[in-house]
Amino acid sequence: MKPFLHIAFLLSVSFAVAQSGLYNSGNFTVHNDAQIGLYADLINDANFDQSNGLIGFYGNRPIIVSGSIPPTLWDTEIMMDSDVFLQTPLMVRNNVNFILGNFLTPTNIPAVKLNFMEDGFFTGESDVSKVTGFAEVNNRSVFSFPVGDEQQLRPLTMNAQGAAPSAICAYFFENPSAPSSILESFDTEEKVNNIGEVSEREFWILQSSAPTQVTISWNTRSNLIGIPNATAESLIVVGWSKASNQWVIIGNAAFSGDITNGFVTSETFVPNDYAAITFGTVPLPTDTFAVNNPTLGDYFLSPNGDGTNDFLVIDGMEESPNNSLRIFNRYGQKVFEKINYTNEFRGVANTGSMVPSPANGLPEGVYFYLVTLDDLGLEYTGFLFLDK
Repeated sequence: MKPFLHIAFLLSVSFAVAQSGLYNSGNFTVHNDAQIGLYADLINDANFDQSNGLIGFYGNRPIIVSGSIPPTLWDTEIMMDSDVFLQTPLMVRNNVNFILGNFLTPTNIPAVKLNFMEDGFFTGESDVSKVTGFAEVNNRSVFSFPVGDEQQLRPLTMNAQGAAPSAICAYFFENPSAPSSILESFDTEEKVNNIGEVSEREFWILQSSAPTQVTISWNTRSNLIGIPNATAESLIVVGWSKASNQWVIIGNAAFSGDITNGFVTSETFVPNDYAAITFGTVPLPTDTFAVNNPTLGDYFLSPNGDGTNDFLVIDGMEESPNNSLRIFNRYGQKVFEKINYTNEFRGVANTGSMVPSPANGLPEGVYFYLVTLDDLGLEYTGFLFLDK
């Protein structure tokens, strides 16, 4: 059986424990397979970066992690009826096991965060156990941040072009125009003309220097249905531009869901250029084509050579010769792209890392399409079913 030490009262050369907490002023190391359970505060003022065991947070009262030197743990877990409050960064080299309770950080101090180091990962994240505040990763290209507020897990997934030296993320269930937990505000009325409305319910902060796509989701609490004239097809990712101090369109690369629940993957952008990210809508259309075509609909394609539905015909694209068509699979991967589309799609991919041979074509199933009509300034989304 692995040794497990419940810290309550202990005294040694390297560290001391009293009822108020464990104080490390020497060289504190947890060796391989050792396990320590903390039920009191951790104050770290010395080297604490060579541990290879588990240090967990337990009990029924809040625990504070503080000190002049951020502690670096190998494995940690949280299973408590309250939360762990970080007043200094907490670094994790291997695994964070979320069971019950949150890691809380000061929302106005991004430098204090739960840091998943180069090989760090996590398990068990949920509405009752996550990071409420800022989480960080180092040297990653893909990562899903287990962030949220006290009530819900609201993750943000990043997909960077190359490893991002540092990426920091937090979620806020607050009105961007008047957030209560940070000093900045992002007026939802300050926006470029091609944004209709900006969500007043929630936003994320993501900071990274690497060009990145993000995937964020909405649910019933997001209340996007409460935005006037909002439809699922009108939703777009928007960001508060640091350069112009207004909301601008970041754009969508993939989308799935309805106005109540769904997710969207953004176009590529540099997070450091934006102070906040949330959902917006395109303006209510006023031109004749858009009014007559609020959606282009869903399509059925059976490219079997019988002369019926052998290729994708999208009605109305001839009204905008400058157009584009993008098609994504159910994982959000782009499988087809054509500028100035004229009925070329026959179920065969022309882009992506796994383009099959024309003889095989794409697998049968449901795909998501994105059509832009540049001459009319319109964008449409929908689904197509590919039958083999």
